[in-house]
Amino acid sequence: MRNLILVAFVEPVTDGLVFPRTAWPLHITLVRFDVGTDVLAERVAVLAAPHAEAALGATLAVGEDAGFGRNGSVPVSLIRPQQDLQALHEQLVRAADSLGGTILTPAHTMSGYRPHVSHHGEKRLNPGDAVVLDRVALVDMAPDGDRTVRRILRLWSRPETGVS
Repeated sequence: MRNLILVAFVEPVTDGLVFPRTAWPLHITLVRFDVGTDVLAERVAVLAAPHAEAALGATLAVGEDAGFGRNGSVPVSLIRPQQDLQALHEQLVRAADSLGGTILTPAHTMSGYRPHVSHHGEKRLNPGDAVVLDRVALVDMAPDGDRTVRRILRLWSRPETGVS
């Protein structure tokens, strides 16, 4: 199986960026899924592209802090409900399903989706911050079988971000 994730980065990244699994740039998870090894990342990118491109530019508002994970031990900043972000999530879930993908957290999809940005030490968003959805990416969770790093396979971004 191939483990992929579609995310909206809230800090600058570049196409092809490889980073340690412990040092993710701040992001909102859109959908995480497994697909068969015969499903090429390019096929996933083709299905995701129109939805990612259509959502670029949406303004998101950061809500209150919360605790996710076991016993609420993972500090996060919730993203207030926003129609464009919810639609993007749902479209990407359907795209993953159409590829025979297995959603790893089905209870947290569709009506159960709670967009958030996990805190990473001092890196975090604060209640009341505004964030523009200007970087959506397809990320390989184990490029070349290496589970210690992540690789951005495809990045969709707004031209004014300076990243494409």
